[in-house]
Amino acid sequence: MNQYYDVNNTGKDQTPNHDVIMKGRRLLDITGVKQVESFDNEEFLLETVMGFLSIRGQNLQMKNLDVDKGIVSIKGKVFDILYLDENQSEKAKGFFSKLFR
Repeated sequence: MNQYYDVNNTGKDQTPNHDVIMKGRRLLDITGVKQVESFDNEEFLLETVMGFLSIRGQNLQMKNLDVDKGIVSIKGKVFDILYLDENQSEKAKGFFSKLFR
């Protein structure tokens, strides 16, 4: 069972988990997502508790989004999954912000 931020300060473990579970290269379940920066049918950029995560593929669609629990499910054909360091994430965010103005 995954644990997430304790928003109610109940004293439970506040260390968020981050998991990426791929099923058959067609379905991704990702936990520990803080924010969806941008997405289209070829790329998703997610901010997770472990850094920025880029998912590229074909016919990508958001199947499920649970903001409160930090869970995102993506379906489509996945080509690559890449964690971006801080410098790369700023470039990616800048690139996507220009695209989606």
